[in-house]
Amino acid sequence: MRASDNSTLTFGNARGTMVRAMRETAKGQGIDIQLVAGTYVVLIGISVDPAKVGGLLGFTVERTDHTEGQTYFLYNNLLFEANDQGAGSDYSTDKNPVQAFLWGDYSAKPAHTYTYAVTPRYGTPAKLTSGPSATATVTTEDPDDGTHGVWFNRGVAASAAYQRRFGNKDPRTVPNEEALHWLSRGLEEAMVAFIGRATDSRFALRASFYEFDYDPALEAFRVAANAGADVRITYNKLGEVGKSDAKAIEEAQIKELIIGRSKVSISHNKFIVLLEDEKPVAVWTGSTNVTEGGIYGHANVGHRISDPGLAASYLAYWEQISKNPARDDIEAYDDPNPKFPKGRPRAKLTTVFSPRSNIDSLDWYVRLAESSRQAMFLTAAFGLQKEINPAFMGDVDYLRYLLLNKEEGEIEALRGDPDNVVAAGEYTGTGAYKTWIAQALNRLGVHVHYVHTKLMIVDPLTDDPIVITGSGNWSNESCEDNDENMVVIRGDTRVADIYLTEFMRLFDHYRLRATETPKTAVAPGPEAPAAANPAKVHLAVDDSWAADYYVDGHPRAKERVMFAGVAP
Repeated sequence: MRASDNSTLTFGNARGTMVRAMRETAKGQGIDIQLVAGTYVVLIGISVDPAKVGGLLGFTVERTDHTEGQTYFLYNNLLFEANDQGAGSDYSTDKNPVQAFLWGDYSAKPAHTYTYAVTPRYGTPAKLTSGPSATATVTTEDPDDGTHGVWFNRGVAASAAYQRRFGNKDPRTVPNEEALHWLSRGLEEAMVAFIGRATDSRFALRASFYEFDYDPALEAFRVAANAGADVRITYNKLGEVGKSDAKAIEEAQIKELIIGRSKVSISHNKFIVLLEDEKPVAVWTGSTNVTEGGIYGHANVGHRISDPGLAASYLAYWEQISKNPARDDIEAYDDPNPKFPKGRPRAKLTTVFSPRSNIDSLDWYVRLAESSRQAMFLTAAFGLQKEINPAFMGDVDYLRYLLLNKEEGEIEALRGDPDNVVAAGEYTGTGAYKTWIAQALNRLGVHVHYVHTKLMIVDPLTDDPIVITGSGNWSNESCEDNDENMVVIRGDTRVADIYLTEFMRLFDHYRLRATETPKTAVAPGPEAPAAANPAKVHLAVDDSWAADYYVDGHPRAKERVMFAGVAP
């Protein structure tokens, strides 16, 4: 464990020392809302007085984009059955109000100012009436603030949103790479641009990768080397991950830049260190393999941190693994001195490298999860491993969110605790809907189709949040056997807001998909009309949908209170 040199921070009043992402609250006549803005997402938490719940059919959400001068109603994928006319339906929340107390605007753009008017709707589906509205304004973040650049890809190649834009076309066949650009959402461009900062002999790049065959990135490394930059890349057992990697490296003419890492189970890192005038200045890290599937297919994040102390820590680690050390030697280097703290770190940036001699880092992550006062969020690409499972055990007063690629491990036992809220990307139903999803995803993914991020967020809506991100999969193998890197970020509310909004975007996508598509034979595709899909879910025609949000201790009630920022 190594803190960056300039990382000491007092957390008694983090608002005064950290850049804060936009959060705004508003109170109307019997309605409260809280907006949390990331880069491409704005979360809208809603609460109404209990006396206003009777007859409530949902909420209309109207957005005014002050940057582009547009006003319109947000989209709702669920319709009243009477309004479901298939592909030609009106999906606006004006006609089909949101029946939830947390909603996300997933069509937001960075550095835009938006006003949201949230209006309770009553009456009948055929004749909706309105209660008093609540209105608030936020400005979304630019992905890069100079210190932290955070890019989440869209991660929903098989979705109704993709189908509406591009039909069922393979994204590689859509003209002008429009579909690929939509799926990347800036991730590919940021990765290639980071490599491209090494423009001459003043610069050096030190990288470590697992899967490594995306031609534009490999070409960017070659261009940097040809321009005079000192480029070296450690790679997992050259030629043993897959023939596509070895072929891509050969065709890019960068084989002389590669150092094979053979004395480890797998070299699972995904990071680049940038040096200028022999001094480390920035790190690119996250979960994204340098592959087409990693960039455009399953959900991933690329995170650039411009911090010389952090970059120096990564460089020192890279220099160790570049020697292809035996496990005992690299474990002796990676094991922390001093030991991990009992609780939260004092530093704002802390690095954790593997392989290690034990799983003390995982034990620390569990303690960080258990330190939560508000909520905890975790993604797991390969199921919930037993080593991180304790983070979801025990009786707590807050929610613990778990987003999986697919349900593996003892998930049903976790679901038995109402404080655990679980969603998974893997669709387990039958029929043509599953075929549609699989065909759309399999064009890009190989081993992981849905969720590949490895992140934990603790207390994101407080002034002392924790974000853990990197390459490790929360398992003993990731700690003791593999080359891995993780960064623990404390007290940065801007980073926490971006990670939270992206987590909930994906979580709600798969939670809603599970609601709409029961584990039975279903319709040919998302565009099919209701008559062709009798199992399809529609909006309730009364206030029954809202009952659980006002039951003490119910997870929906806890979610309403947390995201709306109101008292229980």
